[in-house]
Amino acid sequence: MKARSTETDVKGNNKFKLKTEGTLALLLLVLAIFLTIFTRGFLTGTNLSNLVRQTAINGVVALGMTLVIIAGGIDLSVGSVVGFAGILVALLMKSGVPVIWAVLASIIVSFVIGAINGFMVFDGRIPPFIATLGSMAIIRGAIMLISGARMIAGLPRSFLDFAQASVLGFPSLFLVWLLLILFSIFLTRRTPFGRNVYTIGSNIEVARLSGINIRLTTYMIYGMSGLMAGIAGILMTSRLANGIPTGGQGYEMDAIASCVIGGASLSGAEGTILGTVMGAFIIATLRNGGNLLGIDPFILQIVNGVIIVAAVYIDQYRKAHQK
Repeated sequence: MKARSTETDVKGNNKFKLKTEGTLALLLLVLAIFLTIFTRGFLTGTNLSNLVRQTAINGVVALGMTLVIIAGGIDLSVGSVVGFAGILVALLMKSGVPVIWAVLASIIVSFVIGAINGFMVFDGRIPPFIATLGSMAIIRGAIMLISGARMIAGLPRSFLDFAQASVLGFPSLFLVWLLLILFSIFLTRRTPFGRNVYTIGSNIEVARLSGINIRLTTYMIYGMSGLMAGIAGILMTSRLANGIPTGGQGYEMDAIASCVIGGASLSGAEGTILGTVMGAFIIATLRNGGNLLGIDPFILQIVNGVIIVAAVYIDQYRKAHQK
């Protein structure tokens, strides 16, 4: 009886995921058609290239956030980690460290920062919201301290050229994001770690009784969030050609919005990588289209907030009526 019930729940959940992803794909298509008709510049190569490059950076951050939200947590520090990794890689290269080693060091440090968040959440028993809010403030202060609140310029040409490069017509930033998307899909769908993330988000006590190492998994979840934010920070610095102390501000909101719009539940145990990817594209397309239509960016920010609240409300409404 329990086996049948579980099987039914899994099938129902899979149908919901497919329905959500299909709805998002249709919404994205409608947006693209609307902007193509009512704006002159949307369907140009330059605009689409810029759209994809910007979406890729925010989208990388959102991949890590997806894992955290599926596990029933939240990570408000990702924007600060983006800025810290961007400044760190710039400072290392400026001091003569080869590009590859500067990049690897920044990624490793970002992973460690994320793992420390996991330590605070699991071992410190600090609510994720508070733990990562504190990290956000600490990291942002550290950025200003190590950079002297000054922009870091004069970076190696090979590093700067990467963000502007294209391979077979696709921007290099998009290709990096695509590789990380494929890796994240494999991680969540085909590995024990991915299954453990969903189990923890569904019921942490069941996960513990199942023999899942909650501590290690929590470290890895937040570590992966930090790692993705670190990669995004490096890509951002390459794209902007400078290490910027204020870089990454607000990225945590875009990441959360991408996940929520993509079908992830803040209650945990629900969400997909593809849903998050489409959520990131929808946010970026709305912002890009609004600029082309001459809409005040502050109005677009309000719309973005309304969409987040509406998506969470719909999720809570659906859960209440399932019970």
